[in-house]
Order: sequence, then C-alpha cells, then structure tokens
Amino acid sequence: MESRKGIWAIFKREWLRISSSKICIWGLFVTPILCLVIFVWMMHSGLPSRIPIAVVDMDNTTTSRALVRQLDAFEKTNIKYKSLSFREARQQMERMEVYAVLTIPKDFAKDAISGDRPKLVYYTNNAFLISGSLLFQDLRTISTLASASVGLQTAEAKGFTVNQIMPILQPITLDTHPLGNPWLNYSVYLNNIILPGILQLIILMFTVSCLGSELKSRTGSLLMNMGDNSIVKVVTGKLLPYTILYTVIALLFMSVFYYYNKFPLHSGFWPMFFNYFCLIIAAQGTGIILLGIFRNYRLALSIASLIGMVSFSITGFSFSTLAMDGSLSALSNIFPLRHFFLIYVDQALNGIPVGYSMYQYAALIAFALVSVFFLGVIRKLLAYNLYEE
Repeated sequence: MESRKGIWAIFKREWLRISSSKICIWGLFVTPILCLVIFVWMMHSGLPSRIPIAVVDMDNTTTSRALVRQLDAFEKTNIKYKSLSFREARQQMERMEVYAVLTIPKDFAKDAISGDRPKLVYYTNNAFLISGSLLFQDLRTISTLASASVGLQTAEAKGFTVNQIMPILQPITLDTHPLGNPWLNYSVYLNNIILPGILQLIILMFTVSCLGSELKSRTGSLLMNMGDNSIVKVVTGKLLPYTILYTVIALLFMSVFYYYNKFPLHSGFWPMFFNYFCLIIAAQGTGIILLGIFRNYRLALSIASLIGMVSFSITGFSFSTLAMDGSLSALSNIFPLRHFFLIYVDQALNGIPVGYSMYQYAALIAFALVSVFFLGVIRKLLAYNLYEE
C-alpha cells in the first residue's frame, strides 16, 4: 500500500499521464523540437544576403553604371531589376518583388562634377525590418562612396594628388570590431533567446495545467492522499517528470547551438546549463504563483500564456529596456526570460566571470523560492477540489 503513496508514486502516475496524452506529447516533445529545426534552418545563413532591389538609372553614364555595379557587388544587395521609370519600380516594391528602390537622377555625373550637388534618392521597405535596415545600410554606404568618388575626380581634375585629397575626403578612418557576435549572425542573436522563450512559455502553461487539470477532474483529494497530505511531496512528484523533460530539451538546444552550429560559448558549458536549469525552475515557480494568486485554472492558464508572449517583447533583446519607460523597465525584472537573457549575454557572448551574473542567477532561483509561499493555497485547492466553472 505504501508503494502507492509518496513522491515516487506520484512521479510514476504523472509520467503515465504524460505518455498517454496527445497534448503532452505534442506540447512537450514535438513543439520544441519542431521550433528548433524550423528556426535554426530558417536562419542557417546567419545574415540575409542578396536581397532584391530595383535601380532607376536616369543618367545612364559611365559614372552611374559604375555606381550600380559597386552596389550589386555588396553581399546583402541583389539588383534584380533595372527599371525604366520610378513608377514601375514603385509597383515592384508594392508587389513585394523588391525591398528597396535606388533612383539616380538625370545628369547625375555632370551635376556632380560641376558642383551642383545632385541627389541620390533611395526608398526602403521597413515593414520588413531586417531586410529594410540592411538595405538602408548598403544604400547609405554607396551614396557616401559615390560622393567621395566624385570629390576625388573633381580634385584630380584640378591638379591635386590622391595623397592630398584623401585626408580631406576621409579625415577619420574607422576601425570597427563588433563584440560578442562579430559575424553579425542573426541566428546567434535571435535563436538563443526565441527558443528558450518558447520553452518558458511551454513550461508556464504545462505547470499550471498539470496542477489545474487535477482540479478540473476532481482528483485533487486523491492526489493529496497519495502524497500523505504533504503538498511538497505532491508538487515535487507532479513537476519532477516535467523538469527532467525540460532539462533534456535544454541540453538538446545547447547541443545544436554550441556544438553543432558553434555559437559563442565563452564561459563554457556549466554556466549556460545552470542558466537553462534556473529558467526551468523559475518558470515552474511562476506557474505555481499564478495558480496560487488567481485560484482559477482557466484564468491562471490564460495569464501564463500572456506572460510567456509578453516576455519576448519586454526581455530587452529586441528593444532595449533602457529605452523603455521607467515603469516598463522595472517591470521587466519580474519576467524570468529577462534574467536568462542577461546571463546569456554575459556568459556566452562576453565571457565575463560568473560572479558578475550572480544577481541574475539569484533572481531566477527567487521565482522558485517565492512559489513556496503559495503552496498552502495550492494544497487547499487540491484538498477540497476547488474548481471554478
């Protein structure tokens, strides 16, 4: 009889529930693996390249054609169309056949040499943020190069040497060194947060669900009896199978990121593994807190999904929290993914000593510790099968 009670009995019962549930199989196994495959495959090139644009060359001189060839030589830019009119090029952008349009005005070379300051006009479609931003950089670079080229030709025509001209055209030489992600690889930047964010969302929802489903099926009192009326045994036995599964998924993520794709991991395996594990228990703790606060299975599940989705925006990896309103910046600290992100930047990308990330590790562990104060509420809900229709 004793073998049917205790943490191990609850663990086996929950494992059987997981293995026999299609929702659990799809949510816990298929979804994270499918997301991993799709996102890694989708961003395998690291940085978008050969993005199509249209060029309207109304000048059609040696200078303008050389300018177009230089632009086409850029890795991120592919001149797909050389349109005869701006109207045609605009229609191509509206049909999303191109993501930018460069217009070279008539008499561009003549006006440039005579000092009339012609204008290169370019339009980028920033509804597609990444492609629009990358093309804007290339178009801005080519316009600067065109200005320097014209200045060089004009000065040479006046008898100046190249050594005399260059300090004027380029008085300051830039030597740039991007840190953390020198390849500007979008997969390094995005996948290391998006996929853990998806994992956090799954954990939040399944933590609320694994306890709330007992309320819905009116089996809470039976569960408490299996746990000798100890809520600690019940919660431990219920969540432990999920914790093991989430940890295996985290190891899969790390294997693909850091050993297959060779993403930066400057501080080694253990700091990031501990980061993932802390995210798992923090998300589970948050799920318990939500169910304890709202005491309503469906409402807690809805709030859990909301928090999981908002985490992608408020974490700070897509829009800096420093630029947010002060209240939103402070609010970001109650989201576990925010602390995971800061640890990832410090340990995987920057490789600073682990001691500098102790605050973030402690913050993640705090979510699990705070959930202990809500165990009494969870015990009452289970013991009396308090399910609100």
